Amino acid sequence: MFVVVGATGNVGRALSSILAASGEAVTAVSRGRRPLAVPDGVRHHRADLEQPESLRPALAGAEALFLLVEGAGAHLDMREILRVAVAGGVKRIVLQSSQAAGTRPDSPSHAPLRATEDLVRHSGLGWTILRPGGFASNALAWAEPVRGNRMVAAPFGDVGLPLIDPADIAEVAAAALRDHPHDGRTYELTGPALSTPRERVADLAAALGEPIGFVDQTPDEAREQMLRFMPPPVVEGTLAILGARRPNVSSGSVPTWPTSWAGHRALSPPGPRVTSTPSADTSRCCRSEGVRHERACVRRHAGVRRSG
Repeated sequence: MFVVVGATGNVGRALSSILAASGEAVTAVSRGRRPLAVPDGVRHHRADLEQPESLRPALAGAEALFLLVEGAGAHLDMREILRVAVAGGVKRIVLQSSQAAGTRPDSPSHAPLRATEDLVRHSGLGWTILRPGGFASNALAWAEPVRGNRMVAAPFGDVGLPLIDPADIAEVAAAALRDHPHDGRTYELTGPALSTPRERVADLAAALGEPIGFVDQTPDEAREQMLRFMPPPVVEGTLAILGARRPNVSSGSVPTWPTSWAGHRALSPPGPRVTSTPSADTSRCCRSEGVRHERACVRRHAGVRRSG
């Protein structure tokens, strides 16, 4: 039996479906109070990582655990979470971390996540750590301004990043949960091509069949906007990821997505989803299709996680 913690997120939701479709027993864990729509055959359990004992009923008899922590996990007692997992019989854990835990391990925004990685490595369990880069689904943050005035503002408009589709991360996580050969490995996951904010807006405009304006924000303008909903360390870390040259600290030691694709075909999906083309979900959420659909988009994509 596999336990998916963070089952309402873009990766966790897809992962639960992938595992269930292959006939695996799955328990989807979320902390929300609303009923969670899960695939047929998937059991839902409500638990909160801030209360590790609440996980115990979900983990009893589990073979492997997929773990996603909110933010960088600094507020969590990871030692206790891992102790509960071991006590429940879990043999293997797949941690969704962030590319920045490798490229910026000392930054205030990602140092706690790097510490979580270290705890997982020394937990006594089999482990695989996934470090995805930027999520293609983060374009959903543009839905409201696109619907409202057909305009997007973003910093570093001409800086390209290899964004990854969360469904690809879920495919990798499913392989790591099932297959022992990936124990003890850390994988850096990116998309197949660089994509700039300006290019993504142009692609979205083409998908909608309507022009969309683009405003290239200064870092200060972006910082002011981000501080409305993100703590200062996370804002600075996000701006560095989006626009600063990345330290090449993982080269030669951590397999990247193209490397793992070529050398570890058991891990990778059959092929990456091309992220320069907006997903159907993103296109729908950017259309003016009424309040009911807008609320559905917000609920479905509330788990979009910034990563980089």
